[in-house]
Amino acid sequence: MSRKVTDNVVETGASDTSAPRHVTTIIVGSGFAGLGMAIRLRQQGRDDFLVLERGSEVGGTWRDNTYPGAACDVPSHLYSYSFALNPDWTRSFSKQGEIQNYIRSVAQRHDVLDNHVFDCDVTSIRWNNETTQWEIGSSKGAFTADTVVSAIGALCEPSLPDIKGINDFEGEIFHSARWNHDADLDGKRVAVIGTGASSIQIVPAIANKVASLDVYQRTAPWLLPRMDRPYLLPERLAFKHIPGFQRLSRAAIYAARETQVLGLTRLPVLMKGFEALSRAKLAIEIRDAELRRKVTPNYRIGCKRMLISNEYYPALDRDNVDVVTDPIAEVKAGSIVTKDGTEREIDALIVATGFHVTDSPVYETVYGRDGRSLAEVFDEIGQQAYKGSAVANFPNLFFLVGPNVGLGHTSMVYMIESQINYVADALATIAEQDLHTVEVRPEVQRDYNRDLQDKLAKTVWNTGGCASWYLDKHGNNTTLWPDFTFRFRSLTRQFDVDAYNVTTSAAARADDQKVVAP
Repeated sequence: MSRKVTDNVVETGASDTSAPRHVTTIIVGSGFAGLGMAIRLRQQGRDDFLVLERGSEVGGTWRDNTYPGAACDVPSHLYSYSFALNPDWTRSFSKQGEIQNYIRSVAQRHDVLDNHVFDCDVTSIRWNNETTQWEIGSSKGAFTADTVVSAIGALCEPSLPDIKGINDFEGEIFHSARWNHDADLDGKRVAVIGTGASSIQIVPAIANKVASLDVYQRTAPWLLPRMDRPYLLPERLAFKHIPGFQRLSRAAIYAARETQVLGLTRLPVLMKGFEALSRAKLAIEIRDAELRRKVTPNYRIGCKRMLISNEYYPALDRDNVDVVTDPIAEVKAGSIVTKDGTEREIDALIVATGFHVTDSPVYETVYGRDGRSLAEVFDEIGQQAYKGSAVANFPNLFFLVGPNVGLGHTSMVYMIESQINYVADALATIAEQDLHTVEVRPEVQRDYNRDLQDKLAKTVWNTGGCASWYLDKHGNNTTLWPDFTFRFRSLTRQFDVDAYNVTTSAAARADDQKVVAP
């Protein structure tokens, strides 16, 4: 079946093997970021774009992470687009299915699905200096574009542990982000590697179904209460029918969450209250003294991502659950052996070890102006960008959820919308000023990141005594934004073309005429 996407793009379907298809702007990925970008372009009256999505529908992280217990740790009313508030949330912290349904409905309501090519795995993105265009290779054929927006996201490539023998395990084995729903875990001996955000949701969801559950912990997380509850009917009616009520609720949640920035980045003493609450929770919910010792963190709260759960500690306290803190030596065909020599037999292995954030394999597929890949550039200078949105050596390429845009305390959707403001204005500026190429100036990028790292050096993320996925191999925090999110919103309100080296389309046409002149 074929369908026409835009006037600039040949039909998809039977013609996927034809010559490269050209479109002015290509967006890669359709999670919250890519979908939001597509909607903004449509709101600007543009239809000359295409979204390449490797999945079969929109949703990104919330489409892929379908493990038992999957839910958001940001309140529902804040975890949504500002232009598409949802008065129908059923509870204060939404579960995966409800969030995915929301994303799907937003895409349908804003009529951007015809600009998508689904099941399209992008394999390369390469700048051509001669044509001054991006060449995109994919499982659905070749594309070219004047500008590319990478909306791939940080939590898309599962990180698998480098453990001896793990590929030789003969039972069920899968990553939390690639959950095998055909696997029957009931009555089985199961092991979970990892105690991060996914694991603390998975463990309580399966603990009462399995015969035994071994939870392999490298670092204990700080846990806070999950203030989750179903919304009452009067509340839901108020969200839907009282003007401004939902926006007021959203603003209150935003303000409360934003106050955490002071403790995380400036005044660590303000985190003492959270630490006291977490310790009290631990003391109440874990009865066994030895288990309590095992799961007590040995670093300052906030250094790693703070997690929320009311069910994790009680699950660990079950008789059929064991927390293993000895490092894993190897995985055998039907067991795990720890470095103390203990061998524990298992039938299924769940890998909940997070994602490639600072070393994404995607970086190896993007090639810039000088022929180097994004991975090679980041290997030399560290993972850095300008405003998380542009990288020197990669003209006409913009990023959503790029370096140092991540958060540990509030909604990423707010940061995503800030970047969408910036990139949409950049694309509009390119069109209005008839620009041919825009590339952030290296010195501007360098100064911006020097300032960022100076701010990050004083934060709990860098000084709290933990090793986290926030840090790259150079020891720099290349993941988090070290300030109030409204300051990032202010920085990205308009595209600052003066920070970029630019060429004009008129100059490019003149150069072309010189080349063909007799």
